[in-house]
Amino acid sequence: MPGTVLLLAASPVGKGCLVDAASVLPVLAAVSPAVLSGTDTANVVELADPLEPQAVLTRLRAAAAAPGPLTVYVTGQLQLDRRQRLPHLALARTTPATVRYTALPWHWIAEELRLRPSGATTLLLDLHADQETWEWLRAHPLDCGRDNAVYGRIAPPPARREVAVPTYMRGVATLLRSGHRPSLEQLHQQALARSAAENGGRFGDLVLAVPGPVSGDPHAAVTAAVQAGRHADADALAASHERAASYAHGPASEEALHWTEVRADLAMFAGDPARSCRSWLAVAGIRLNAGQSPDAPAVESAVDRAHHQWGQIREPDRARELGSRLAEVRGRVPGRREGALNDVRRKLSQLQTQG
Repeated sequence: MPGTVLLLAASPVGKGCLVDAASVLPVLAAVSPAVLSGTDTANVVELADPLEPQAVLTRLRAAAAAPGPLTVYVTGQLQLDRRQRLPHLALARTTPATVRYTALPWHWIAEELRLRPSGATTLLLDLHADQETWEWLRAHPLDCGRDNAVYGRIAPPPARREVAVPTYMRGVATLLRSGHRPSLEQLHQQALARSAAENGGRFGDLVLAVPGPVSGDPHAAVTAAVQAGRHADADALAASHERAASYAHGPASEEALHWTEVRADLAMFAGDPARSCRSWLAVAGIRLNAGQSPDAPAVESAVDRAHHQWGQIREPDRARELGSRLAEVRGRVPGRREGALNDVRRKLSQLQTQG
């Protein structure tokens, strides 16, 4: 099965830039797609200094939907937003004051990759952090999703007025240009050694080395059913895990909500946007009723996904019913995109005039 490769290099323009992220793309682009992916053939998508987080999300979502192995190469810098203090991948227009609106929330990556087959996704990361984010990372591991292999490093901020070089990713690219792809662990160790040598032996980075999930992951059977077109079976499997988690941990627990979210995604894959929208609204309601903040990532994500699925509903009666509920929730959870509530109200008004 063909693989998919996403090459993402991003850093702010101007004095906020910590690393010359895009400099590594020509070296990576010179590697054959098959070697980048570790498959016989592969499709490569390249994003060089993208401007908009939503544009990156669209490309990431498309790559995550591809059926074969997925390898994501990310080079750039991490910054915290001022409101929630959560890590974001800074993009070209990002400044410390605009992180929340101009950078890619890191948790979006884990969100988009979570329903991929167990062991089918690899992330190779060369990230730099500003001082605030570097201190945050010492106490909070970077979440890259439960089912993904992750290799790379996060470097501390460079000296003042200095722009760092992504030596780890350049090492990865140089090694792969030989045409030989060693095991991920070997590739990682050799790239780390090259990076340390280029940095004069200094090596204060946070090293990322997660080989991937163990066999027997319950998500694998669900994903296999989806890929075989057995959507009802996939939902039944997820529902059984949802009931077990609810019984063991409570219906509002993260364990149970995870499977509710999985079922919402499964409804989307099955072509049932109304059921997906309804499920996402239920997740948002449970989280809000449990005291989670309206701007908590999991709450915003649930409402954004409900909003997106609502836009796919073609039956006017269902769209009106769910639109009223969505408008109510949007009033509490406006999200990051300006005008989201007005968008719901405008479309709902159009639906009402249709009778």
